[in-house]
Amino acid sequence: MTNDRTQTRQLHYGTLPIGGGAPVVVQSMTNTDTRDAVATVAQIRALAVAGCELVRVAVPDEAAAAVLGEIKRQCPLPLVADIHFHHRLALMAVAQGVDGLRLNPGNIGGEVRVREVVAACRDRGVPIRIGVNAGSLERDLEERYGPTPAALVESALRHVAMLERFGFELIKISLKSSNVPDTVAACRLLATRVDYPQHIGITEAGTPLRGAIKSAVGLGILLHDGIGDTLRVSLTGDPVDEIFAAYQILGSLGRRRRGIELVSCPTCGRTEIDLIGLAAAAERRLAHIDLPLTVAVMGCVVNGPGEARHADVGIAGGRGSGLLFRRGEVVRRLPANELLDALVAETEALARERAASALTVATVPTPEDDCP
Repeated sequence: MTNDRTQTRQLHYGTLPIGGGAPVVVQSMTNTDTRDAVATVAQIRALAVAGCELVRVAVPDEAAAAVLGEIKRQCPLPLVADIHFHHRLALMAVAQGVDGLRLNPGNIGGEVRVREVVAACRDRGVPIRIGVNAGSLERDLEERYGPTPAALVESALRHVAMLERFGFELIKISLKSSNVPDTVAACRLLATRVDYPQHIGITEAGTPLRGAIKSAVGLGILLHDGIGDTLRVSLTGDPVDEIFAAYQILGSLGRRRRGIELVSCPTCGRTEIDLIGLAAAAERRLAHIDLPLTVAVMGCVVNGPGEARHADVGIAGGRGSGLLFRRGEVVRRLPANELLDALVAETEALARERAASALTVATVPTPEDDCP
C-alpha cells in the first residue's frame, strides 16, 4: 500500500483540520428529525462516543434551521448543515453558528443567491462542501455524458468555478454514486484536476452488512490511492454503525486505529468450543475500549496462540478448556466457561496500563517546565 496521501489544501471545521496532511476524518449524519433538538443532540453525543469527528444534519425547512443554534450549543462535534434548494436556509444555518455547509450551488436559485451564501460563509470562515451525486446531475451534463465519472467531475468543477469567481476557496468536494467503479473513477479524476480536500463515500450503499462491504471496497481503493480527507460509510441503519465500519476500513489499511481489532478464526471441523458465540460476545463486551488493541479469539489450543502471536491478548479454546495468552505466550489454562471473562479482564487491564503509560509520558516535565 502506498503511504503517500494526495496533497490537498487544508481548511477547518471549527478547530478540526481537514486535508493538508491531517488524519482522515470520520463523519456521519443524524437520522433524527432535526427540529427535535433533544433527540438530535442525543444522537450526536452517541456518535461522538463511538468516535465520530464531524456530524451533518438535514435542514429541510426553517423550523429545522431555527434550532441549529441550540443544537450547536450542545454539540460536542463540528456541525454541518445539509441544504437543498433554499438559499435562505443556508443563510439561517450560518447565522446560527454551524461549522460548515453541504450544498449543491447549482440548485439553490442562481448566482445571485449563491453569492449571498458565499458572503455569509466568508465572513464567518465557514467551509462549503460541494456535493455531487450521480442521481442529481444537471440536465445538460446528463444528456452529454450520462451518469458517468466525467459528468460528476464536470459538475463539481462547474460549481467550484462559480465559488472561485466570488473569491471563495474554503471548499471541500464529494463525488458519489451507488456504483463503486464509477465513484472510484470520478474521485481519481477529480484528484488530478484540483487540490481541494475530498470527502469520499459510496452513496445509498445499502443495509449494514451489504453497505459496509460495498463501502469497504470503494473507500478501500481510494484510501489505498491516497485519496480522501473525510469519509462516511453510508448505511441504512443506526448511524453509530457507520462509525464502527469506518474505523475498521481505516484500520485495515493502516490509516487510523481506534478500539479493538478482533482477530478470530473462521471455525472448522476441529473447533470444540462455541467460537462464534465467544467472538461475538468478546466484540460486544470490549466495544467500550477506544485504545488500539488487537484481541484474538481462536478455536485451537494447538495452533491458536502461534497463529495469533501478534495479538496483544487472546484466548484459544479446546475441549472443555482453553488458553489465555499475550503476544503468543501462554499466561494460563482455564476452564472453557471462564475464557471470556478472563479475556475481557486481561484486555481491560492492558488498556488501563497503556492509558496510564501514555498519560505519564505526556506529563513528564521538560527542562522548560522546571524553569522558574
